[in-house]
Amino acid sequence: MVLAALGEIKGGCSTCDAGNAWQRITEQRTLNATSTLLCFGLGLVLAWPIFPPLIRWFEPLAVRRGTSFHQTHHRPVPRAGGLALAFLFLVAGIATQQWLPVHPDRVAENWGILVLGLAMFGLGFWDDLRPLGARKKLFGQILIALAACFVVGRIELVRNPFSGEVVALGLWGFPLTILWLVAFTNLINLIDGLDGLAGGLSLMLMALLAYVGPHVEAVFPTAVAAALAGGLVAFLRYNFPPARIYLGDGGAYFLGFLIGILSMRLSHKGTVAAALVAPLFALALPIIDTSLAILRRGLKGLPLFRPDRKHIHHKLLGEGLNQRQTVLVLYGFSLVALLMAFGVFWAGERTAPLFLGVLVLLILLAAGRLNFVREWLALGRLLGTTLEVRKAARYALALCQWFELEAERCQCPEQIWAEFGFVLRKLGYTRVRLQCAAGPQRQWQNPDTPAGQSLQHGHLQLPHCGGMRMEFWADASLPERVFDLQNELVAEAWAKALEKCGDRMLFPSGPGQAPSGEKPIQAGDSEVTLHAS
Repeated sequence: MVLAALGEIKGGCSTCDAGNAWQRITEQRTLNATSTLLCFGLGLVLAWPIFPPLIRWFEPLAVRRGTSFHQTHHRPVPRAGGLALAFLFLVAGIATQQWLPVHPDRVAENWGILVLGLAMFGLGFWDDLRPLGARKKLFGQILIALAACFVVGRIELVRNPFSGEVVALGLWGFPLTILWLVAFTNLINLIDGLDGLAGGLSLMLMALLAYVGPHVEAVFPTAVAAALAGGLVAFLRYNFPPARIYLGDGGAYFLGFLIGILSMRLSHKGTVAAALVAPLFALALPIIDTSLAILRRGLKGLPLFRPDRKHIHHKLLGEGLNQRQTVLVLYGFSLVALLMAFGVFWAGERTAPLFLGVLVLLILLAAGRLNFVREWLALGRLLGTTLEVRKAARYALALCQWFELEAERCQCPEQIWAEFGFVLRKLGYTRVRLQCAAGPQRQWQNPDTPAGQSLQHGHLQLPHCGGMRMEFWADASLPERVFDLQNELVAEAWAKALEKCGDRMLFPSGPGQAPSGEKPIQAGDSEVTLHAS
């Protein structure tokens, strides 16, 4: 129906006004609001019926893959949402080339965007099916971004927003373009840790690109962005909390890369002008979150691409908000940033410093209101103890990796607990307790702990592991930052052992029953305790 409507407009056979409108569009080589809305409707109509069968087809794979310690959902969720969006991108791209007035000089470039976008999706989707590892994925992203420099073009000029001076980059345009595309590719993926968050932010950005496109006479980017905006509305129908399908790495890589390359395409002759600066404002939330994550992991000596539970949405969940409330709060902040992005485009890039100052002020006010300032100041204090924390992180990572491998070789629950106790003793814990809603409580305790020793206490929830709660006690002399880091690494190692061995291996007698040789825990009874050897 939508294609038929486009055909009627193009052919000019419906009414004289429609024919004249299409003639004006053809002469200007751009789209009007009606055509953009039709592209949005096309994306919505095509994508809406695709997601239910995708969910059914990929649910068995999600069950086999299981859940991750760092994820916020409690059950396996298919990671195939990007497949529907990639299909929609292909259909919209081909239809745009055939039905809309694409400038002849841009045809080859548009096909290049189609091929490269699908290649980036394929890289991420391969990782969804069979994990590739961070280094291989980064190498693949760099190769695709490098190909984009030759197929689509590179950032050639940079304009100083304060003085208006334009600087030619020369060969430096290649690394800057690669950095731009790889950064956008990973920004969406890193923020994709909460139901509906990455999809909602991508929808806002696609709406921004669809709005900017007609003003710079870019037919292909406008039509594709509008169609994907419609597809993302359909996706959010099944991704909003509680999610039934996720983007996966394929969808997140695809959307991030497409946002980055379409922003370049909408810039005037490669100049970083308003069309290129505006998405940076709209992406303020993932940029801030990613920057803090890189700084946090680097100071702690952890791999930069290693996931953790310290993202902004984890902090909001820790403040007592549920998933829907958290994602709506983050939507609100991103919507304000999006309006500033529109403001940069309307008023020109010379106003970017003014909008940036307002955005920074809002960020500081929000951080103070949500108690994030204390966390940011902790990063500053961490600089003074970086060496100590990095050594502790390397030691704890080595022990936890050993335990994960050793757990696969254990033949009974007692062996797993013994090996787990070895790790806990080496890391200096005095007591660790595991509480499970569907099984007995377990406790490890070091008998060499002196009586009356001053202890510090911490706990972590493992919602994806049956609602488990793990509590930690250690000597108060252990630095708090080292204690918190070890707690997360130990809990993650236990979650991975649980995933590999299964509930029946760790609690073989079934829910609510103690393992063989131990009496069930009743109200008022003490926990099952394993002392260090």
